[in-house]
Amino acid sequence: MAEVIGAPAAQVKSIFVYPIKSCRGISVSQAPITSTGFRWDRQWLVVNSKGRAYTQRVEPKLALVEVALPTEAFSEGWEPNNDSYLVIRAPGMDPLNIPLSNPSVVSDGVSVWEWSGSALDEGAEAAMWFSTHLGKPSRLVRFSEERHPLNLNNIIKQLNKDESVKEMRVVDPNYAQGYNVMFSDGYPYLVLSQGSLNALNSLLKEPVPVNRFRPNVLVDGCEPFAEDLWKEIRINKLTFEGVKLCSRCKVPTINQETAIAGSEPTETLLQFRSDKALRPNKKQQGKVYFGQNMVCSDALSRGKGKIVKVGDPVYVHKAVPSSAEAPA
Repeated sequence: MAEVIGAPAAQVKSIFVYPIKSCRGISVSQAPITSTGFRWDRQWLVVNSKGRAYTQRVEPKLALVEVALPTEAFSEGWEPNNDSYLVIRAPGMDPLNIPLSNPSVVSDGVSVWEWSGSALDEGAEAAMWFSTHLGKPSRLVRFSEERHPLNLNNIIKQLNKDESVKEMRVVDPNYAQGYNVMFSDGYPYLVLSQGSLNALNSLLKEPVPVNRFRPNVLVDGCEPFAEDLWKEIRINKLTFEGVKLCSRCKVPTINQETAIAGSEPTETLLQFRSDKALRPNKKQQGKVYFGQNMVCSDALSRGKGKIVKVGDPVYVHKAVPSSAEAPA
């Protein structure tokens, strides 16, 4: 593994936070780091009547849901007051205001992929809003870092020392140990380069915008797919570790303006970003890769100044020689 220190390899071009999983993101000029990712990222989730997560994979209309937070919500140390709201909009719907103060009603049996636990229920008005928008019973819940062993099932789990009663969602320990997320698919950060997006768009009949890929950090100034190789980078004195290439699902094929799915860009990515193309000597799983999942090691310690800003230089401290040698 090469250690590369010197001039910046790139700079932060854009920062995106996605308060509600699978709904539209917010482009911000800066974002504070927390132990689970950028503050507010994937803190809310839309679930069905059984508490199971809705995502764009099965409910593409979530792509049409816009969210907004107070600008000051991305200042370090800011705390919400009684007039602070998450504002939610969608075509044909009245705006919905969700207070940023934690709701008090606990909803049990919420599940995202392999995880299940309790979350905070945002109430009847939010449930009706999302049920109307999606055309089926839905609720909006908020991630809770507290444990809620108040019902019989959770008490039994505690007595049996069942670890699933913990509300935190753990990052796959095969790739990174000691990290948690809220409702993100699996990792706190997704980093993508403008060069990679440009290289893909040069092969497409109709270029796609960056919102198809839902990165947290878009960097610019590096070679296409340079981010594949980054094992350790520093942004504003914060250390980020590349843990695995990001395998892509159906979501990049969904037009975020219309919620209509097509075959691209996955069809083109299969030609040069599949495991067969990038990792010919490894086990083939039919996956395509675009961007890299990362964790921030400094997020686990206390202290101020943990914030990433647009324009910050990106320094590469450690890199692997090729995409084939990057974890995936």
